[in-house]
Amino acid sequence: MPAFFQDIEVFRGDGSRNEKGETLEEFLENYDPYRYKNPCCTVDMAVFGYSGKDPENLEDLRILLIRRKNHPSIGDWALPGGFIELKEDLEVSAKRELFEETNIRNVCAEQIGVFGEVRRDPRARVITTAFMSLVCLDEVEAKAGDDASDAAWFTITMNRQKEGEKLRYQIELQNEQNGVILRPKLTVLTNGTLIREQRIEIKNRGGLASDHASILLLACRKLCDRMKCAARE
Repeated sequence: MPAFFQDIEVFRGDGSRNEKGETLEEFLENYDPYRYKNPCCTVDMAVFGYSGKDPENLEDLRILLIRRKNHPSIGDWALPGGFIELKEDLEVSAKRELFEETNIRNVCAEQIGVFGEVRRDPRARVITTAFMSLVCLDEVEAKAGDDASDAAWFTITMNRQKEGEKLRYQIELQNEQNGVILRPKLTVLTNGTLIREQRIEIKNRGGLASDHASILLLACRKLCDRMKCAARE
C-alpha cells in the first residue's frame, strides 16, 4: 500500500536501504498495517463549566455529561467522546466529538491521560485519550446530538479519605433539573516519588459509563490542584 501521507522526507533517515534491499518508498508499498490486530482509538472530554468571571473553587464548577442512547452502556451517563477519524489529530477528534454530542465548540483542550485497561469496552480493544476543558456557563448552551440522548451539567461533590497507602474517593454528581444523582466510588494507589506509578480502581461506577469515573477523577484532581496554586500566587 502507498504511504499513509505524501510528505515522507522526514522519515528517510540516512537514505540507506533496509536488509531486504528496499528503499523507504518500496518498504511502504509492501507494508501491511493490518497484518496484526490493532486496537481502536477514541477520545473523551471532561468539560468543566463555571459561573461568573472566574472559577474560584471546585464547588462552583459543573461537569458536562451526556446520556448514551446506544450500546454499550446504553442509558448511562458519560463524558462526551468517541472514535477518532483515520486522518485526524487527537485534539481535533476530541473537539469534533464534543461539538457533535453537545453542540459546544471552540474550546481550549488539554490532554490529561491515556486509559487502556483491556476490559474497558466490550466492542474491541479500545484505548482512549482523555482531555479536559473549562468554559463559562454563560457563554455556552449544551444540546444533545449524535450518540447522546441528553446533555446536562452536574454539580460536583468530592470526599476523600486516606487509608494507609490508598486514597478513597466518593464523588457525587447531581443535576438539579432532572434530579439525577450519580455516586461513583474509587480508590487511588500511588507508588514512587520522582517517577510515580498510579493506579485508579473503580469500586462502583455509580451510573457512569465504562471507566469515565477514573477520567473524571483525574481531571478533577488536576484542576483542583491548579486552582489551589493559583490562589497562592
